[in-house]
Amino acid sequence: MIRKTTLLALASCAVLSACSYQHSQSQSYSDTASGSHSEAHAKAEQHSASHTHSMQAGLDYHSYANPEQVALKHIDLDLNVNFDTKIMSGTAELTYTKVDPNADTLIVDTRDLTIEKITSYGEPVEFKLGEADENLGAPLAITLPKSGSSVVVHYHTSPEASGVQWLTPQQTAGKKHPFLFTQAQATHARSFIPLQDSPKVRVTYNATIRTPKSLLAVMSASNDPETPRDGEYHFKMPQPIPSYLIALGVGDLEFKPMGKRTGVYAEPSMLEAAAKEFEDTESMLIATEKRYGPYSWDRYDLLILPPSFPFGGMENPRLSFITPTVIAGDKSLVSLIAHELAHSWSGNTVTNATWRDLWLNEGFTTYLTYRIMEIVYGTERFDQEAVLGYQDLQADISALPEKDEVLAIDLRGRDPDDVFSNIPYEKGALFLREIEHAIGRDNFDAFLKNYFAHFAFQSITTDEFLAYLQETLLKQYPNKLNMQRINQWIFEAGVPEGAPQPESNAFEMVDTARNAWLNGEKAAMDIDTQKWTVHQWLYFLNNMPETLSAEQMQKLDAAFNLTQSHNNEIAHAWLMHVVKNWYEPALPRLHNYLVSIGRNKLVRPLYRELSKTPKGKALAKKAFEQAKAGYHPLTVKANEGYVN
Repeated sequence: MIRKTTLLALASCAVLSACSYQHSQSQSYSDTASGSHSEAHAKAEQHSASHTHSMQAGLDYHSYANPEQVALKHIDLDLNVNFDTKIMSGTAELTYTKVDPNADTLIVDTRDLTIEKITSYGEPVEFKLGEADENLGAPLAITLPKSGSSVVVHYHTSPEASGVQWLTPQQTAGKKHPFLFTQAQATHARSFIPLQDSPKVRVTYNATIRTPKSLLAVMSASNDPETPRDGEYHFKMPQPIPSYLIALGVGDLEFKPMGKRTGVYAEPSMLEAAAKEFEDTESMLIATEKRYGPYSWDRYDLLILPPSFPFGGMENPRLSFITPTVIAGDKSLVSLIAHELAHSWSGNTVTNATWRDLWLNEGFTTYLTYRIMEIVYGTERFDQEAVLGYQDLQADISALPEKDEVLAIDLRGRDPDDVFSNIPYEKGALFLREIEHAIGRDNFDAFLKNYFAHFAFQSITTDEFLAYLQETLLKQYPNKLNMQRINQWIFEAGVPEGAPQPESNAFEMVDTARNAWLNGEKAAMDIDTQKWTVHQWLYFLNNMPETLSAEQMQKLDAAFNLTQSHNNEIAHAWLMHVVKNWYEPALPRLHNYLVSIGRNKLVRPLYRELSKTPKGKALAKKAFEQAKAGYHPLTVKANEGYVN
């Protein structure tokens, strides 16, 4: 999910009053905290400030909105989906509350929206759309009507909306009908809804979506599997959610249940395979509830998207969006489902208040993912996945600048998508694992259960979490935890010395086999891989030397048919070696891989490696030009620099 683009520093202060507002909203949490948390939070924030050069906790540097003055509470959408024009058009009724009784303007975020008019009870309302910044979009200032608490924005989207992808029939599995899906994280909801596009603003929403009658619409809301396919669909999201979790999918979709509360939506040709692959989702849900408290979202369904989806998954509440690249036929990649499910507690129920605080979403979720996988599939698989995750973390630490290795990252003047690396995910999880080891698993589970309940349906900052930690675990276990060590984890680069390091006995035989082959003591054909898991295969390939001879590559391929692997993760690991060692027999497979998959985790490292040599760049450019029309805008933006 990484994008390497540079934001202007909050755009020009000439854009309406947005910049003056951004400066005026700088009251920090320690100024407003009440009760026993105030003093602890103030201390935590004081330490935070020393490491972030006066960056203010809770201030969203990537939104023009003014929720401290006027806060959105509910959105009613009524939208028409037009595949011919690639435009969504209609209305968004914004219901708000005045936090400041004297406020007279509601400011919302937009990106490439055409605002036709704004009304209240049928009467026109004054508004001004500010100058657009290429990354932040444009602020929309709406003069509040003298009576009432809502306004209706009449608008339509751009065909190039950054949060919407329109696919032709040829780009889908069925090849007969078009497909649409949205991707709002981090700041792309503003490209298809005018709203306060900040994770600290939580809203409920209702929606009416009108589509061609041959297609079904689904949303991150209440979906009725029995709804007639009539081209008009109605949705309700009764729990308050941040804007980045509003999501829509439209396509030739069918539904299959997997349990009492779980099911899968997919194109007909993929439905059975997806339901079989992810049939353990109900077991994951039950296991997580037992450890961390009730599931708060009624149902948990999956939407399987076309392969152009740029991410592994997106935790949209009630309906996680999932890449088809994890349908491997053997459940070897279902940790992705565990991860998106875990977000129902960490991320969706308790949310990062700003993108600086992403680790509160992803670190907690990655920790829960490992725990869920251990409960459902056993300790051996947990150990293997934890080792691979640790290696991914080490790879990012070696590649990233120090400023991007801290959990509470400073993103001022940057694209918030820059926050997505293994730092908030794996480093965040490792930090929590250290606390677990210090106080005991049962005690930490009890803490997490209370934490999710305490902050349920709230968006919080790193500093607020530290205040809570001081009032709970640090008071309960003063001889086992200390704030200096915790601050080191959160505000300093890298992984602190003495951090827990995952280990797996299952990898010892893999190391032995790899070393024996590299030393010429055993032929590749003689390595017994019959009982190897996918994780052992990944460990085998990921820990090969970067430089292999043509003969070595040929022997590996002949022994294990790696070029034709149907597991997308194994294929990716092999193709990285193909690029680094320019193994020509696999280059056609490399080209096909790049043009058929849009998941950034899989294609971006390949484009980056190809860009290092002239012949590699030529191959990358050819593949990119062929695939570009079917890639998601985020995938295009993330990789176009490698081919130009």
